[in-house]
Amino acid sequence: MVTLAAFWVHDLVMDAEGVRLRPVTESDLSIFRRIATEPEVSGLDWTGFRDAQAAGRRLASDGFLAPEGGCLVVEAEGAPAGAVTWRSIGHTAGKYWVMGIILLPEWRGRGVGWRAQALLADYLFAHTPVQRIEAGTQPGNIAEQKALEKAGFRREGVLRSAEFRAGEWSDVWIYGRLRSDPSPW
Repeated sequence: MVTLAAFWVHDLVMDAEGVRLRPVTESDLSIFRRIATEPEVSGLDWTGFRDAQAAGRRLASDGFLAPEGGCLVVEAEGAPAGAVTWRSIGHTAGKYWVMGIILLPEWRGRGVGWRAQALLADYLFAHTPVQRIEAGTQPGNIAEQKALEKAGFRREGVLRSAEFRAGEWSDVWIYGRLRSDPSPW
């Protein structure tokens, strides 16, 4: 089995437009501090202030790469543009990944998001035995809905009142991509 570290040595997670996924480094911690403390960075995904030092502790403990999930930096044009995450969910015999993305405001609307999500899905299918990868978004986040569809995900349904943000409960639209679904490349 190929480990995450061995795969990254070969720098294979890049698309033709120069969007790249790579492990988190010490120099990336400022991005995570911004996500934890600046509402405009998270946009629709803002859930309140978080521990700005948590990312440093996580980097020191497992480098953001653990069997139950992880985080990679999204790079575009050679600069950090955000991060993608994944975590394990499901039953013992039916585990799958739930993934997410956050792009810094200056990188939104430039095609980086869908490429990063497609790269992550392809990477997870290549290096883990899961059959399914899931992502969720808010009904009003049209840009993310389009990005997920471009990344090969299909809208599957609605989780009613599943997310608490900005003082109220709201629905989450669920998108999924199966191992047998075609890659957008």
